[in-house]
Parts: sequence; C-alpha cells; structure tokens
Amino acid sequence: MATIIDVAKLAGVSTATVSRVFNGQVVSEERVSAVRKAAQELQYVPNRTARSLRRRHSEMIALIFPDVSNPYFTEIARGVEDVARAAGYSVVLCNTDGDHAREAEYLRVAAGANMAGVILAAADDDSPAPTGSAPAVVAIDRPLRGANVDEILMDNYEAGFLAADAIADRGPLAMLTGSEAVVTARDRAGGAMDAGAVEVIHADFGVEGGRRHALELLDRAERPGGIIAGNNLLGVGVLQAMGARGLSTGDVAVSVIGALPFTTLDPRAVPIVHLPSRRMGELAAERMLRRIAGDAGGLERVVLRGELRSAID
Repeated sequence: MATIIDVAKLAGVSTATVSRVFNGQVVSEERVSAVRKAAQELQYVPNRTARSLRRRHSEMIALIFPDVSNPYFTEIARGVEDVARAAGYSVVLCNTDGDHAREAEYLRVAAGANMAGVILAAADDDSPAPTGSAPAVVAIDRPLRGANVDEILMDNYEAGFLAADAIADRGPLAMLTGSEAVVTARDRAGGAMDAGAVEVIHADFGVEGGRRHALELLDRAERPGGIIAGNNLLGVGVLQAMGARGLSTGDVAVSVIGALPFTTLDPRAVPIVHLPSRRMGELAAERMLRRIAGDAGGLERVVLRGELRSAID
C-alpha cells in the first residue's frame, strides 16, 4: 500500500507539501497537480480515521443542488469531486428539486453528521441561509442571499447578452428562461434584452417548459425570428418544438446558454454560450478546502465568464 512518502517521492515534493495538498492548504497549482497525479497513479488514500479524530469533523462534503439530473450540475459535481477526492474527501450529492424545506433539511443533516463543509446551489432568492452551527459553506452558481459565504458564480448577464447578440440579425427575438425568483434567470434575461431581445418568458429551467413555451411562440401568426434558450434543458425543449413543427434553424434561429446534452436537430447551426461548469466546481472545492484548513481570510467572490461557440465546438 502506497504511503505519503511514496507520493512525495513520485511527485518530486516534500511530504509536508503532500500533507498541505491533502489538507486543502495553499500550494502552487503546479505542485497540487503533481501531487494529485502521483496519488492517483499510486492509488494512495489518506488515513481518514486519524484525520477525522484530529479535526473533529468527518471527511465528507455535502453538495446540494436544485436538479442533479441537469448535466450542467453534473459537470459542476465532477469538478468538485475531482478536487475533493484528491484531498481525501468524499462528496455526498443531495437533490432539493428547488424545495426550500429540503435545502434546510440537508443543511441540518450536514451539521448533525459533522460534515466538513457544504457547497450549495440555492433554489432561488428565498433559499434559507445556513445557521451559525452549520459547517463551512460555499455558494455556487448563484448567490445565497443573507449569507456571508464565499461565492463561485457565472457572469449570467454576459451569457444572456452573448446568446442574444449571436442571432440578433434574425430578430425579433424571444427569450425563454427560468423562474423570475432565480437571479440566474433574471440576469440572463437582462443581458438578452440589452442585446436586442424584445420578449422574455419566465418558465422553469426544464425540457418540458422549453418545449411548451416554444410551441406557443412557433404557433403565433407572427412567430419570432429567433429564440434564446436560457439554459441547456430549455434549449433541448426549444429544438424539440422546432422538430415537432417541421422547422429548422434556417426558419427560426436558436441560441442556447449552456452545452446541449442532446437534441432532435442537427446542432451545428446553433450558437452556444459555453459555461465552464467543471471549473466552477473545482474552484468551489478548492475554496472549501482552504476554509476547512482554517483560512479565516475575507470572503471570496469569483465570477467566471462564458464563451460563445457553435454547438459542436
């Protein structure tokens, strides 16, 4: 069985550096990468029992999402797990379905189980803030109103602007986005409106909502020249509606915020605003590990930017 000495030797660093990486302390990215690679190659697993006794918390991090079936959140979870696992932590994935009571219950469970930390994507603006007894919390994807926590977010206004601007010449444009109670949906709608969208429809961030509202738009006597989908699942729903009406993107332009997990049409003509969701997860986990290790510095707010691509890039 590999030891910390073996990992240090293979990575070309000291055992103290290996220990700092696994404890979530500040280490250069180059050394973190070397240690993680060595640990994976040697199948090294830190002694969790001893570490839990020293730290008085478990080697578990709760990851609380509103919709774990959405591939966007799956990618975030993958980024969190990659970083957490390399540091010797396991991740417990919790699905709230956007329900405040379930969010609050998961926070209570995390505190009661003495988990090391929580990474939370809030359901909406009214999501409950963690209490003083809760473990370390990092808000991801959307801010947690009323809570003094670190935040790893997307620039959703810019994402909306890019998605609308990509098909602005096909106007008039309509945008389908999530609930108005979710700041992500509002910010994306604001960006789209500033780039030329003339109508915003708030639905939910699901396939069925996209399909239903897109059919309504397509069945109008004067249908829009383009439809902006506020997230990946809405995009799938829009393209399903297009297929159901026998239309192509040559008839009605479509742009999507977030990578399409699957479609019913050839996606090559669909502009996509790619969101670095996996990187978001990695950054949230790295920040969480620093808090677990005792970093008491000022709160951090990181905002990542999307990138306009075609659907097959």
